[in-house]
Amino acid sequence: MVKMVFSDLDGTFLTPDKIVTAENRNMLDVAYARGVQFVPCTGRNLSDIPSELLAHPSVSYAVCCNGSLVVNAKTGRVLQETPIEKRTVLGLYNELSSLQITFDVFADRRVYTERSRFGYIDTVELSGPTRDFIKAGRTLFDCSMEELMTQTGPVCRLNIFYHTKEDCDLVWDAVDRRAELRRSTSLPCNVEITDACAHKGAALEWLCGFLGVSTADVVAFGDNENDTTMLRAAGDGVAMENAVHACKLAADHLCASCTESGVSRYLMGRLGCLT
Repeated sequence: MVKMVFSDLDGTFLTPDKIVTAENRNMLDVAYARGVQFVPCTGRNLSDIPSELLAHPSVSYAVCCNGSLVVNAKTGRVLQETPIEKRTVLGLYNELSSLQITFDVFADRRVYTERSRFGYIDTVELSGPTRDFIKAGRTLFDCSMEELMTQTGPVCRLNIFYHTKEDCDLVWDAVDRRAELRRSTSLPCNVEITDACAHKGAALEWLCGFLGVSTADVVAFGDNENDTTMLRAAGDGVAMENAVHACKLAADHLCASCTESGVSRYLMGRLGCLT
């Protein structure tokens, strides 16, 4: 029996143009009618989740910042938080600051980016809609990273965009040498960094425990490397047709692509409780 659905957004529930298809909207209505909760499970902040999702009655909770935050989607109240220690943020920044990279800090429901590094977003390989979304969501700052750390709340996630394979290797090595951190990715030109204990799979398990729902009664959908822990934690992990190879390897099943409303078609067509 399906009781909860956890779904990544970009490349999974949303099309490449960042919209919710009519089929997926209809699926939310059916899920609500059947008592099935839909949980957006994303690298985004709560404020960057589409308002039509947050307003839908099937959506009571959201997993944000790749599992660092579990929040009440209606009130915004943080239920579970696994931040990165600020001394770790500063140590990583100081090691990498000479590289031509961004160093984006997720805190206070914002994404802080140094003004001097903001232009790098225009030079990395991104689709137009993805680039526009990323740039629109950045809060620029001119102070030092040390000063920023004194001004913000807990740091939930870091994001780094890089241009070259050499810079990629340097960034990944710096993260991997810190046992208190974990990395994943959702784009060819980025790395997403959280506390070692924070990932989508852990957040799924925590929320299920909080609500008294067995993970066996959960279906999860994803398309990228940062979704693999979530697919493994769910009773039924489903990779999109457009998913990367690592995500497909972690899945129990495959479904149609995000452009073909694969989330809706899988749930409405294959799972009897939602037909």
